[in-house]
Amino acid sequence: MVRGLGLSRVALMGAAVMVAGMPMMAQNTTEKPLPVIDVHVHAMDESFPGMGAVCPNTSKFLASDPATKEAPFGWAQEECTPKLYPSAKGEYLKDMAAEMERLNVTAVVFGDEKSVQKWKDAMPGRVIPGTSFNEGMDPGARVALDELRKDFTTGGFKVMGEIGLQYEGLSPSDMSVDKYFALAEELDVPVAIHMGTGGSGRANVAMPKFRGSAGNPLLLEELLARHPKLRVQVMHAGYPMIDNMLTLLQANSHVYVDVAGLIWSYPIKEVNRYIERLVDGGFEDRIMFGTDQMEWPKLMGYSISVIQNADYLTPEEKRDILYNNAARFLRLDGGKK
Repeated sequence: MVRGLGLSRVALMGAAVMVAGMPMMAQNTTEKPLPVIDVHVHAMDESFPGMGAVCPNTSKFLASDPATKEAPFGWAQEECTPKLYPSAKGEYLKDMAAEMERLNVTAVVFGDEKSVQKWKDAMPGRVIPGTSFNEGMDPGARVALDELRKDFTTGGFKVMGEIGLQYEGLSPSDMSVDKYFALAEELDVPVAIHMGTGGSGRANVAMPKFRGSAGNPLLLEELLARHPKLRVQVMHAGYPMIDNMLTLLQANSHVYVDVAGLIWSYPIKEVNRYIERLVDGGFEDRIMFGTDQMEWPKLMGYSISVIQNADYLTPEEKRDILYNNAARFLRLDGGKK
């Protein structure tokens, strides 16, 4: 795995497809839009080789080989509106800087030191650095504990993530990684843990150690019992295990969720139903906006529009999800926006 990314390159190639149905830009006005915090962005500076356009909000994939009825990496190719495209070669960081400025987005960006620094240089003041204990492309390789401590005490990193233990088939409560969570609790650093979706119908193709059962949000309970002060961001909101996610939220006031990846990877009716269940359960103050941004610049604006166009959310709830909840979780200065 790439450090702080939580996904292998092959896993990412198998993790993205979708279909349309809503306006791309809900913040397309002459006035500067209200601020947004995206809590789940990956510090890529180029597109993956072979990655193409994607269709938002489609969980199905189509066959590229009529003989086998299967697509490489479970990849979908279909017509849709809007269709989101990668940047031209060498243009991704510039395109993302322009989008984040236009949409007034500050992002938690996960990656190694060099990768995150490129983002900080490209968009000063808009990057909250995050990194994890995964080292390189080997899912089981770990960063030395002392090195990780330096990242957070002197290196400027603010969030420990993305922690992708599910891609190793491991529970987040596994004692083999407990020392890293103990460090986060000691330093009062929030942790962002991948729980739930691994790409619809693709995990068995690209990620042989991935287990859906390892994304059960209730697997966090023993970890939280050992580290009661630990702040946890459940990435992808534990999708699709809504009942278990609600149970965990009810029992732990310092657990928040992000809707990244989920928000554009599945049919829009399903996305809204899942978020609405979280809201109806009384947890509108612990839902955070995220994209799982990888290589399609317009994905950020599209994802914001999903929240802005949700008719079951009040204006106050939309602002909380797009900004206020994350500001509270990350302990940023300033009041509600």
